[in-house]
Amino acid sequence: MTKTTKMTGRELVAGLVEDGMTIAVGGFGLCGVPFTLIEGVRDSGAKDLTIVSNNMGVDGQGLGILLENKQVTKVISSYVGENKEFARQYLEGELEVEFTPQGTLAERLRAGGAGIPAFYTATGVGTLVAEGKPHAEFDGRTYVQERGIVADLGLVHAYSGDIDGNLVYRRTAQNFNPLCAASGRVTVAEVEHLLGRGEIDPDYVMTAGVFVQHVVRGDGREKPIEQRTTRSRNTASDHDAGDAATGEEV
Repeated sequence: MTKTTKMTGRELVAGLVEDGMTIAVGGFGLCGVPFTLIEGVRDSGAKDLTIVSNNMGVDGQGLGILLENKQVTKVISSYVGENKEFARQYLEGELEVEFTPQGTLAERLRAGGAGIPAFYTATGVGTLVAEGKPHAEFDGRTYVQERGIVADLGLVHAYSGDIDGNLVYRRTAQNFNPLCAASGRVTVAEVEHLLGRGEIDPDYVMTAGVFVQHVVRGDGREKPIEQRTTRSRNTASDHDAGDAATGEEV
């Protein structure tokens, strides 16, 4: 029995999502984002969702499409500065936001996936993120308690995966994906290359198949670039000066 399906990622996820779910989504900016799976969440029409992710995409891309569709009521996130619609909904009181330091967010996801209900960290002590949370002293230093995150659904992107759900990530596209995969009670992985059983050397497996319930092949779309920076190709002096310009070379 394999973890693959004849359905597309969008179709599969659309059938899994229900109102009120907590969904952990991998990616950092627009890098390593499971775009087709997010589109499945949109297609489901589910409302009152809590999204756990490092950031909320950008306007019209990634998780940004769920904000535009008014499907999200709460966000647990770290960096959200690139999404104007997010800012608008937050400032107008339409969206509840639980800001979490980036390293703490990563550890909360890891803890949830490892069955650890809570842990203590010094990060955030004395700031707004620590208000209302239990504190404790260890070796003369104050720490704040953070809860592990267990999501109803984990959505991740991987470079390759086999039919048993073992995943391999590529470079910085790994980011939060292994953590979100472990955090989900049910996890769907979108992969660029779908491989047969035994085609991935066990030494190279980054997320074990035990954490993944469904594997789908991505649609092969070109990866969007969040902030495209170009330079002129006209003269050597432009290169030497490091001038930023609209040019042909990226």
